[in-house]
Amino acid sequence: MSKFESSIRQIPYSQQAVYAMLSDLSNIERVRDRMPDDRIKDFSFDSDTIAMSVPPVGELRLRIVEREEPKCIKFETEQSPLPFNLWIQVLPVTEASSKMKLTIKAELNPLIKGMVAKPLQEGLEKIADVLAAIRYE
Repeated sequence: MSKFESSIRQIPYSQQAVYAMLSDLSNIERVRDRMPDDRIKDFSFDSDTIAMSVPPVGELRLRIVEREEPKCIKFETEQSPLPFNLWIQVLPVTEASSKMKLTIKAELNPLIKGMVAKPLQEGLEKIADVLAAIRYE
């Protein structure tokens, strides 16, 4: 099992506010304008799933499979050229701030891992950047 982790992001909002927004994917509508149009196509979502086309990767569809309020949201791929799990962990720092880390775990053979490790890590960091820049109020 290969594991990729984003660096920890500080967020100036409470753990509960961050969790409440991220655990309901229909809230993505509020940040749709931050999505890079040149890298993400056919973007759609509902409260539990998110789907997109990411050239040259292909079609991705993720579903929330577990919510552990207020600290963790676990996703699993429903459609992906590379099956993986994604965790968003949110921990309190103070009553008004929190920190976030994203983790991806995937079964990768050594050849595939060599090809996808760098783009996967970079993509994870970009997702973390977008999530850290959201206004959670």
